[in-house]
Amino acid sequence: MNQIVLRKGRERSVLKGHPWVFSGAVERGDAAAGELVEVCDHSGAKIASGWYSPASQIRVRIVHDAPIAELVAAAVARRGDFFVNCYTNAVRLVNAESDLLPGVVADYYAGHVVCQFTSAGADARKNEIADALMKFAPGCAGVSERLDVDSRTKEGLPTEPAFSVLAGAEPPELVEIAEGPCRFLVDVRKGHKTGFYLDQRDARAAVGALANGADVLNCFSYTGGFGLFARACGAAKVTQVDISADALALARRNEGLVHLCGTAMEYVEADVFQFLRKCRDEGRKFDLIVLDPPKFAATKGQLMKAARGYKDINLLAMKLLKPYGLLATFSCSGAVSPEFFDTVLAEAAADAHRSFQVTARTRAGADHPVLLSFPEGAYLKGAVLRSLD
Repeated sequence: MNQIVLRKGRERSVLKGHPWVFSGAVERGDAAAGELVEVCDHSGAKIASGWYSPASQIRVRIVHDAPIAELVAAAVARRGDFFVNCYTNAVRLVNAESDLLPGVVADYYAGHVVCQFTSAGADARKNEIADALMKFAPGCAGVSERLDVDSRTKEGLPTEPAFSVLAGAEPPELVEIAEGPCRFLVDVRKGHKTGFYLDQRDARAAVGALANGADVLNCFSYTGGFGLFARACGAAKVTQVDISADALALARRNEGLVHLCGTAMEYVEADVFQFLRKCRDEGRKFDLIVLDPPKFAATKGQLMKAARGYKDINLLAMKLLKPYGLLATFSCSGAVSPEFFDTVLAEAAADAHRSFQVTARTRAGADHPVLLSFPEGAYLKGAVLRSLD
């Protein structure tokens, strides 16, 4: 086994349990992409094992010595409660580093598992991982992979074909999943992430609980998750806004799966920033606004540009709230810390000349755990704000 020797003092983070070794921490050593290597301190003493990636700034991803199948089985077992409470049949089974499988994401959609392998080591072992998922995921019909992930290019990995089956049966064109009172059709081949935002499950329920009788605006609605929960929980009106006609078409189909009456639904194909300005100019107001934008900052170098985007969109939304209205706002940018996000929201509120209180905070659900020694895994943060005027 090849050895990767670290510069003096750079072993500390590894010894504290952080799963990444950056290229700047390496003094010497090399290996093939995806190869299992020994990580050694400056004296040459082994301190960990890891998967090597010569093309990436994250040169080694630390892994445990347990067999792949055991790690997959353990990750699935930790989600056991999801398969007995009947609230949903769509669950993240493996959450990468935080489940001790660096670069491995595996999402379960009603018996079909869709994976993303974003490290060289994970990609080299994807067939072994797929076999383990077929064995341990309850009622697993098949395992597929999505290669259309930007982070694969940083590892020197191919991004084509965009979708392929690794084991078992091919999934249908659209997989129908259940979540609480709602049903959703998931496009596992071309949809965002692996097809659906499983990480926002708890937030959707939180928004639904606030929606009874409300006039709701759901921005960046995608296939309608927040808006559909609002409708299922008694919203008087829901406006779904997204720039993608395909996403809105699927949102309409998802609405047809929820057999409730009495809620007016509106679908608007538009750029959200422009739509909010149009509502401002028209004097339109809402009881509850949801802002769930795409990632504005992929790296810390993009942080200030992202801050301007987050401030702009929250400022616009704050001005559109009725007295005592509610704003549910989120950031999935890992480079944006919760503290920084709060600062941006406070500045937006000041410029909107409105006062807000934080009534709730949200994060990814229990099937998206965060390793205590890996705070970078906590990318998603959300806040529910109530206007005091």
